[in-house]
Order: sequence, then C-alpha cells, then structure tokens
Amino acid sequence: MRQETGRAPVAIIDPCSAAGYDLRGLGTGGLGGTEATVLRVATALGPQFAITHFQNGRRHRHLSGAGQLRPLQDLDDAENPAALIVINRWKVAIKLCKQYPDTPIFLWLHVYPGRHNRKMGAALKAAGITVICVSKTHARELEAFLGTEDAPRIRVIYNPLDDTLQPDDTARNPDRLLFASSPHKGLAEVFGQFAALRRDLPSLTLAIADPGYLRWDTGPVPEGVIFLGSLSHAALIRQMRRALCLFYPQTSFAETFGLVLAEANAVGTPVLVHAELGANAEIVADADQQVDGHDPAQVLARIRAWRRSPSQVTANPDFRMSAVTQQWAHLLQRTEATQMQLRMV
Repeated sequence: MRQETGRAPVAIIDPCSAAGYDLRGLGTGGLGGTEATVLRVATALGPQFAITHFQNGRRHRHLSGAGQLRPLQDLDDAENPAALIVINRWKVAIKLCKQYPDTPIFLWLHVYPGRHNRKMGAALKAAGITVICVSKTHARELEAFLGTEDAPRIRVIYNPLDDTLQPDDTARNPDRLLFASSPHKGLAEVFGQFAALRRDLPSLTLAIADPGYLRWDTGPVPEGVIFLGSLSHAALIRQMRRALCLFYPQTSFAETFGLVLAEANAVGTPVLVHAELGANAEIVADADQQVDGHDPAQVLARIRAWRRSPSQVTANPDFRMSAVTQQWAHLLQRTEATQMQLRMV
C-alpha cells in the first residue's frame, strides 16, 4: 500500500457502529456526530494518508472519498499500518496491541467512560496507547476520572467544523427554536423547559431535528412542537439559519464536544446551553449563551432578550477543519517518522 500510493497507511477501527456508513449518509441524514466526524476527518487526511476504515456492521468493501471502507473482520488480514486509530472501545485498542505490537495505537474517545471503566487508565498507560479527547473539558474530566497515576498520554483534537460554514442573510424567525440532537440528549427536559416558556410566549414553536438512530421515551409532547425528522447536513444547517436559537438548556446529558452547538454558532445562530454541564462552556464560550437550565426565569429572560436583539456569535477558529486536519496530520507524521527511525536502528 505504501509503495502504490506514496502515502502512509492509517487504519481507523470503529467497533461501535451498528452498520456500515459512508459519506452519502451526510447527504441523507441519520448519521451520529461521531460517525460524521470520523468520515470528515478521514476525507481531509486522504491526500496525505492512505486511510482504511474498518467498521462494525459493514458487509461489503467500498472505496470512498473517506478511504477504503471494509468490514471489521477484515482487520485480521490487514497489512501493517503506520498507525491504528480505535473509536471509543479501549479494550479493542488493548487487544490490538497484541496483534500489532510495533504499531502506534490511538484511542479516539468521543464519550465519557462509565464507572465500570476505571481500570482503563492503567491498562492504556501500560500499553503505551495515547488517548485523543475531543475537548479540553473532556481531557480534564478523563484525567480526574482515571487518577493522575493511572492516566495515559492524553491529547486534545477538536471535532471539526466545515471551513465554509458562515452566517448569511437568511431571515430568522423570532418564534422558532430548534433542538437538533438525538432525543436521549435531554429532550424530555427540553420539552418541559419549552412548555414553561410558552406560558409566557405562546407564539413560540420548537422544531425537532432527530437523526433517528435511537428511539427514546421523551414523555408527553407539548403544544408548539414540530418534528422535522432526520435531515441531511445541508438541510439541518438551513434550519439553524432560520431559528432564533438552538435550544439546548438541558441539564442531564454532558457533551464531550457538541458539534451541533459549534455549527450553530458558525452560521451565526446563538445557542442556549446549561453552563455547568460537559463541554458546553468551552464550546459555547460566550457567557450570553449560557444559563442555569434549572432556572426557568433565566431561560425566559434570555429568549426575550434575543427576540428583541439576537446575540452576535461566531465560530471558534480552533474548531475549523483546516486547523483540526493540521493537528491530526502532525500527530500521524510524527508517528510515522518515529517508526522509520526505529526500523533503522
């Protein structure tokens, strides 16, 4: 592979996916944020690295703009790559150390580990596996969870925003709020917060863009809710541009990054978030967009203020694809250079 392409071979392993996925999922909708991020980063790295993406649930091989897409079981027959990137499953990363003892392995973590994973730190450290977290908040939380002595090497590389996402002249509807996440990310609580808002502002509507990959009991649906279904990425961005804000003051689901929050700001749409939860305050850094989600009066006051004069928001340049790709490329190039030096010794 190296001789044919001139690019260092890199394997991405996704043992978590229920089915194979590809770039066309961005156009049709239904992809989770992790899968979309992996595909975008793989595509951006394609000119410099030969990416092979092994996916759980994939049945057939496919050549894509995101690289070679292959079933997870094909990994047993794969040539030695310059680096392995494992999505979320630390035990899979540890297992691969035995199969590829001389290959650098990265655990690309997009979640907060549960209590039953406390042993992962010591195991990853002993195996020399580097963890890639998707925000500084994520990295701090992981270090605190694992303990200083057992923490492996941890690096932060943000999830990417398209470089072209910018505000435009789309008219905003002051009565339209938008929730654009899977329902398990606090939608039941958001319904309650929205219902409380409508008692004072009865003209409000709440549009729900549900990617559709997970069914979840959200309780009674308040009046004024509009279900948009699963949208393509382009259609979701159009909905963001129309909305007064992305309405996300839920207090229960902690985001490690929160890509839709960053995307909304990139197109000039303010985001209402609960400040003291996950990476919200890092990704939505403007204090004007942060509230105490437990306080209905704060939520109401902010919505009223934005209806009079929407907050002016912009994207963090550190989230842009060009910046993120540069960090990944630098990491993988250093890894390849180190491997070449070791082979020469």
